[in-house]
Amino acid sequence: FSLVLLSVVLVSLLVNQGRASDNQRLFNNAVIRVQHLHQLAAKMINDFEDSLLPEERRQLSKIFPLSFCNSDYIEAPTGKDETQKSSMLKLLRISFRLIESWEFPSQTLSGTVSNSLTVGNPNQITEKLADLKMGISVLIKGCLDGQPNMDDNDSLPLPFEDFYLTMGENNLRESFRLLACFKKDMHKVETYLRVANCRRSLDSNCTL
Repeated sequence: FSLVLLSVVLVSLLVNQGRASDNQRLFNNAVIRVQHLHQLAAKMINDFEDSLLPEERRQLSKIFPLSFCNSDYIEAPTGKDETQKSSMLKLLRISFRLIESWEFPSQTLSGTVSNSLTVGNPNQITEKLADLKMGISVLIKGCLDGQPNMDDNDSLPLPFEDFYLTMGENNLRESFRLLACFKKDMHKVETYLRVANCRRSLDSNCTL
C-alpha cells in the first residue's frame, strides 16, 4: 500500500511540475510576443514622424498628452504601485481586453503611414494580436484552474469599438493618435504580463 501511495504522490508531483513548466513557457511566449508588438509600434510611430515636415512635427507636439484612446474605457491600474498590487488574474484579464480592443482597428494601421515606409504587413499585426490573445486566454483558464470565470466584463463589447476606424487616413493628427495609442497599449500589456509572470513566482519584489 505504501508503495502505491508513494507512486501516486510521485506521479502527481511530476504532473504538477509539467503543468508549471508548460505555464512558464506560455508566459515567456506571451511576453516575447507583446515585446515584439511594442517594438513594432515604436518603429511605426518613429517612421511616421521621420516622414513629416518640420511644421507637421510642430503640430504633433501639441497633441500630447493623449487626450483619449479607445482603451481608456478599460478599467486598469493607473500607476506602478497599483499595478504591483494587482493580482495575476486581474492583470491577465486587463491584458486580454487591451489586446482584444486592437484586433479590429489593427487592420487599418497601415493606412496611417506612407506606402514608402516599411512598417510590416497589417494582416501580420492582426494575426500576432490574435495569437497573443489566445495565449493570454489559456493563461487565464490556467489561473482559474477549472473555476468559472466570474468577470462579466470579458464578454462585454468595447464601447466605440469602431472609434479608430472613423479616423480619416489623411488626417495627420488622428493618424498620429492611432499609432500613439497602439504603442501606449502595447506598453501597458507588456508591463502587465511581466508583473503577472512575477506574481506567478510569488516574488514580492515585482519592481517595474
